[in-house]
Amino acid sequence: MPPRRRAPPAGARTDLPPLRIIRQILLLQVAYYVIATALILFTTAVYGTVFSIDLILSWDSLRGDTTLGWMLGLVWMLNSFICVIFLLLLVSRSKLIPDFALTIHFLHLIATSLYTHSIPGNLLWWGLQFASAAFMTFFGMWACQWRELRPISFGGHAQPTGASSSQPQAEGTDDGQEVSVSRGRGRGRDVRAASDEYEMVHMKGMGEQAV
Repeated sequence: MPPRRRAPPAGARTDLPPLRIIRQILLLQVAYYVIATALILFTTAVYGTVFSIDLILSWDSLRGDTTLGWMLGLVWMLNSFICVIFLLLLVSRSKLIPDFALTIHFLHLIATSLYTHSIPGNLLWWGLQFASAAFMTFFGMWACQWRELRPISFGGHAQPTGASSSQPQAEGTDDGQEVSVSRGRGRGRDVRAASDEYEMVHMKGMGEQAV
């Protein structure tokens, strides 16, 4: 009989499920391209050139001999800085930031290779990807660590007079018990007095009948 496999701890199963990881990767990749598209649209409008999808997915557009190529490089670095905010919101764990940052750039490499039908051969493009990944990893880890090390505020203030406030309550409880006991005693005396009066009246009536 084969040995039974030990189930992983509950924390390992619920910490990062596969579907959650895939959803985070997709959201980060979509945010990466949406922000890049918006920035490149603004850059082309200011520069006075026509927007094209080649500016996003073509590695040949990043050239060091044109002003547009250098502007695109700065735009991609600014895109990496903005994506740090999404890493902080979606991942929020410093030890997972390098994995997600490298995954974003690896998927961008695959998308660029499929779009151009070739592996990028521009050294400026490769240098930009390494710089962007390092930039995103460093600032993403710093932001997550800063968030993790922030002091936790529970709100409210502790009352220093807790013992004194509990003392009147106890005294009030004792007073209530004394009141209830005294009422009980008085009520018992009233019942006995009423029974005595009833017995005396009853015996008095019997005496009159006998006479």
